[in-house]
Amino acid sequence: MNRKVIETKNAPAPIGPYSQAIEAGGFIFVSGQIAISPKTGALITDDISGQTKQVVENLKTILESGGSDLENVVKTTIYLKNMDDFTQVNDIYNSYFKESKPARATVEVSRLPKNVLVEIDCIAIKK
Repeated sequence: MNRKVIETKNAPAPIGPYSQAIEAGGFIFVSGQIAISPKTGALITDDISGQTKQVVENLKTILESGGSDLENVVKTTIYLKNMDDFTQVNDIYNSYFKESKPARATVEVSRLPKNVLVEIDCIAIKK
């Protein structure tokens, strides 16, 4: 099976030893994204809604650079610092995943990179 690294300057650079995404077997596996602006490299410190929007925009950009999009996402995992933010995250998430909603897990974690409120990773089918 061939494996290809997906990398774009239009999304935040990894903050550790990992790739933004890997294409393998007709799928794109996108690493967990946090609310870092790709334009400034700065952390978005807005509330959970602002962070969630930036996270999904980062996922979208990486998918597009790899030849896919949000419509082809089959699985996501959402990591929340506080499960009380679940409803707000769902509202933003629902605005991006309108028609065919992917399978999903949502978990509360004690801490996330750079102390963000949300991180999301995904798996998508390559178009």
